[in-house]
Amino acid sequence: MNQNKFTQVGRSVPRLDAPAKVKGEAVYTDDMVLPRMAYGKIKRSPYAHAAIKKIDCGKALALPGVLAVITGDEAPHKWGIVPQAANEVALAVGKVRFCGEGVAAVAAEDEETAGAALDLIDVEYEPLPVLLDPHESLARAAEVRIHEDAPDNILHTGEQLFGDPEKAFASCAYVLEKEFRTSYVNHAFLEPHTSLASFDPQSGRLQLWSSTQAPHYLHRQLSIVLEMPMNKIRVTVPAVGGGFGGKSEGSPADFCAALLSRKIGRPVKITYERSEVFVTNKGRHPCHMKMKIGLDRDGYIQAVDFDNILDGGAYSGWGMVVMFYTASMIHLPYRVPNARARVRRVYTNKPTCGAMRGLGGVQPRFAMECMLDEMAEMVGISPYELKMKNAVESGYRSMSNLHVPHSEYKKCLQTAVEKSGYLEKHGKLPFGKGIGLAGGYYISGTAYTLYQSYKPHTTVLIRVDTEGGVTVHCAAADIGQGCNTVIAQMAAEALGVRYEDVHVVSGDTELGTFDLGSFASRVTYGAGAAIKEAAGEINQKLKEVAAGMTGCRADQLAVKDGRFYSVFEPRKSIEWEKVVDVYTNTVGTLTGIGHFSPPRLKGIDLARGTRVQGANIGHSPTFGFSSQVWEVEVDLETGKIRALKVTEAGDCGQAVNPMSVEGQVEGSIMFAMGQALYEEMKLDADGRMINPNLHDYKVPTAMELPEIDANIVESYDPTAPFGVKESGEGPVQPTIPAIVNAIYDAIGVRFTDLPITPEKVLKAIKEKKAAG
Repeated sequence: MNQNKFTQVGRSVPRLDAPAKVKGEAVYTDDMVLPRMAYGKIKRSPYAHAAIKKIDCGKALALPGVLAVITGDEAPHKWGIVPQAANEVALAVGKVRFCGEGVAAVAAEDEETAGAALDLIDVEYEPLPVLLDPHESLARAAEVRIHEDAPDNILHTGEQLFGDPEKAFASCAYVLEKEFRTSYVNHAFLEPHTSLASFDPQSGRLQLWSSTQAPHYLHRQLSIVLEMPMNKIRVTVPAVGGGFGGKSEGSPADFCAALLSRKIGRPVKITYERSEVFVTNKGRHPCHMKMKIGLDRDGYIQAVDFDNILDGGAYSGWGMVVMFYTASMIHLPYRVPNARARVRRVYTNKPTCGAMRGLGGVQPRFAMECMLDEMAEMVGISPYELKMKNAVESGYRSMSNLHVPHSEYKKCLQTAVEKSGYLEKHGKLPFGKGIGLAGGYYISGTAYTLYQSYKPHTTVLIRVDTEGGVTVHCAAADIGQGCNTVIAQMAAEALGVRYEDVHVVSGDTELGTFDLGSFASRVTYGAGAAIKEAAGEINQKLKEVAAGMTGCRADQLAVKDGRFYSVFEPRKSIEWEKVVDVYTNTVGTLTGIGHFSPPRLKGIDLARGTRVQGANIGHSPTFGFSSQVWEVEVDLETGKIRALKVTEAGDCGQAVNPMSVEGQVEGSIMFAMGQALYEEMKLDADGRMINPNLHDYKVPTAMELPEIDANIVESYDPTAPFGVKESGEGPVQPTIPAIVNAIYDAIGVRFTDLPITPEKVLKAIKEKKAAG
């Protein structure tokens, strides 16, 4: 099937939530006000590493308007998005490990009183040595231990071996080894973390409204921290102002609001200030990478060796998963017959790092794509030719057992290169102007849950009747990426109706059916598969009724454009609404349930047939691909880099909503452009953040955005529901290396340290001139 046979999938339509948002009618968590609602605030540590000797809340409790104060001793149960490494608490217990960690929380009649109460809480600290660099943390682990159960200050170490890289390197005609460093960056979403909790003392039930990406995982974590059964907790997601991975875990705002509400028996809302968003972070891991690549005489990759130290900050978070993802990302989008990875996630006294758009892929992609660009020069061919030689194709299986059922990556490279004029411009532009090419890929869903479980990752319930029409229930969270619209389009396609007639109930653990959450580009694929199954059940029931109404056999009927019709005699047809009316009048409301469970491939070394530690991470039902060509101009007097144009070509399978895909691509490009050129959180020697605001933390604006030519290459994955793949994280991957490669083309300097600031550019130009 191709897009020409679809009527609802493949349409560029406005998002379901667009009218409410542009009219200012969308309700975010912080907009909500409940009767008798109190306001919460969190007191934060001024030290990056210190023992807590005493907390005196007496003065705060005596302040008129203060309703309650809690400390970590009241919620000592550890939580974490990865249960095997759970080591976070709602509020610090016994020790703080980063500057800004919460030590107490207050509920009061108004925000001003809550803020004043924080100043009255007296905390006695015993400062401890502060470790801000992962290398120093490793070197001083014997004398300074951040976590008692991590004597080496390492969360986890991973060693992976596939094939025989040492033997392969020995026979390579070209070998290059380099080091790279990425920066400490934040998601910079517009809406800060906000939580509103309402505990009912009579029923013992808790409802939490939260700006979360993953209501299911938050649901689980609340159950652990509050020691409450999950069926007594309801998590609801109102409108969300962006997440990008930073809201995929529970936050202290969630836990403290719930704990305070339970303590006072009234609703409590906590909304972070922008500075709190920064000091609680959960952004992208800074990585210190060493990579070695070997090519044969013809430019084919023979081996890759990857060593990565991840600066994880104070707690575990997504750390173990991100760590192994960085290792898995060296196996695609090129054929790599031999590989080794050594990865370590190190604790430091910084705000914890976590998941961020394109989790685990951006850092190794930066290194690998820049090195392939340099190695093409060594071989004497264009980077485009080198990448086309090595690009994976449909049916490829990596040495780590990653299976690629479908790929149009070569088409992505070809489209971006041809539309940009890359081959005509590369190496031929005036000094100061350059053009660069890079590629990338990303998973479309995950193969495993973050905890031991074999249940389906997504369940969809479709309800059809004459009163409500078509309603799709699924607890997936629409965080601004438009998944509710895509769900409606896919359901409409499967049922043969119009997308405008489909209602979606999502983001609620009580009203919606089970879903893992909005992360890892999984919702479109997972929900699509479940929708097809649920719709198939409904269609079969309706066909039995339509058969009698048309005089046709049920197995000879199809449904499209709001009509059931005979596939042999299309004139024999009946309106969909009439069939539904007859069914509901005689039987009742129609329902169909569908589930999605991804294939579970084992992470093995295909050369030996043996299991490899952590190699399950990175598996996916399918993969999306992207290629970008960037054109830049370097001001030789100021060092400022101006992005002129980016040409992107993406393989997202069948685009469900092409207009939405284009928006995702443009957002991805701007997102990664910031890390390449501007963004970095800065700490002083004591671990205090210097730039915890959107004035001093520089993000690109519309003024810096280049001209964007985004192209959806023709693609349809026959193994995927409706032929779909991801489109919101793959385009993040090529941006940084394409910019870096373009800068090299402009001034002849290869940068390996992000961000590439004007100061670094001027210094590099000066050193290049001095070297002759």
